Amino acid sequence: MSSKERPTLGGTRIKTLKRNIAAPLDPATFADAVVQIYVDNAGDLELVAKAIESSDLNFSRYGDTFFEVVFTGGRTQPGTTKPDEGDRHHSSILDCEPKREAILPFVLYIQKILRRRPFLIKNLENVMRRFLQSLELFEENERKRLAIFTALTFSQKLSGLPPETVFQPLLKDNLVAKGLVLSFITDFFKEYLVDSSLDDLIALLKRGKMEDNLLEFFPTAKRSPEGFAEHFRKEGLIALVEYNEKKIFEVKLKEMKSALTSQIAEEADISEVIETVKQRVRDAKLPDIEVVRILWDVIMDAVQWSGKNQQQNANSALRQVKTWATLLNTFCTTGKLELELIYKVQIQCYEDAKLMKLFPEIVRSLYDQDVLAEDTILLWFRKGTNPKGRQTFVKALEPFVKWLEEAEEEE
Repeated sequence: MSSKERPTLGGTRIKTLKRNIAAPLDPATFADAVVQIYVDNAGDLELVAKAIESSDLNFSRYGDTFFEVVFTGGRTQPGTTKPDEGDRHHSSILDCEPKREAILPFVLYIQKILRRRPFLIKNLENVMRRFLQSLELFEENERKRLAIFTALTFSQKLSGLPPETVFQPLLKDNLVAKGLVLSFITDFFKEYLVDSSLDDLIALLKRGKMEDNLLEFFPTAKRSPEGFAEHFRKEGLIALVEYNEKKIFEVKLKEMKSALTSQIAEEADISEVIETVKQRVRDAKLPDIEVVRILWDVIMDAVQWSGKNQQQNANSALRQVKTWATLLNTFCTTGKLELELIYKVQIQCYEDAKLMKLFPEIVRSLYDQDVLAEDTILLWFRKGTNPKGRQTFVKALEPFVKWLEEAEEEE
């Protein structure tokens, strides 16, 4: 045998890349297959769900098409809600009665599908977003069906559907201007509140970034607090109106407090501050009792506290009361408002450890500056109703009250 090496073929080996040849999209065949499942089971959603679960259809590729069939009975033309060519069934969401009883089974049916195929939630989002952006292409009853369905998806906690998917697409200028969005959202609110509380609705709006922007659902001509109240009162959603009024009220209080905080920090002239308060009260129709509460908060928030030095804290608080007494006096115009001011002082002294021992001194200072009348102080001492620290403060105020009573007897 020869020990010589065997000859080999020389040259360069050329590597060829393998290509992934994707099968062409065929949503029409998929849609026809889903429609056939509906037809074979006579639209019975329980049977349809079982048949879909056992089918080998490519839902990961045609998820949007699947939900088009669920909503409309067949495929829709790209970018529209118009029916495309192909088979159709008549057991869709848009074919049923625009009532809760008729639409709830579809929500429960989709819930079953999503439990088996959770990835389809994204496709549901896509189709709902497209339909909501195209509300003008639907008939009035179809829009109502969509609103009821959408409300039920949240009240029944359809897993994974984010609220912004619903609310943000609605804010198209042309849809809002035509009043279509207001009509849709009204039906949505009414249906959602059948099963859920107002607090649940507010939490949902907050997650959808709409809690503070409800007026954006209104056409420009009706976009006002009065328009909001008139519309939803007429629709029977009184709790929503009251919530919105409270929200507006809180915003106005916050704005007033912010303006006063700036003026007091800048040591603005008292007459200027008084005028600011009067203007805010006129514009926002703020109740006197809230004004008194805000004034006390703002005045005391501006005090420069000195850690644990009790005497310095006392001096700072009393100096602040004396400085702004005229402001308090301007708005504490009745015995009821004076009593409210004492309650406000009582609560703050109770809740703030560094002020606990200052209650009698603050009350005495307010008396000396003619903010509190003798009768008001005696009324609080004898019949005050706020229990916070009352026993301690009554005892601390006894010497001053005794002095008032003796002075009254001498007169």
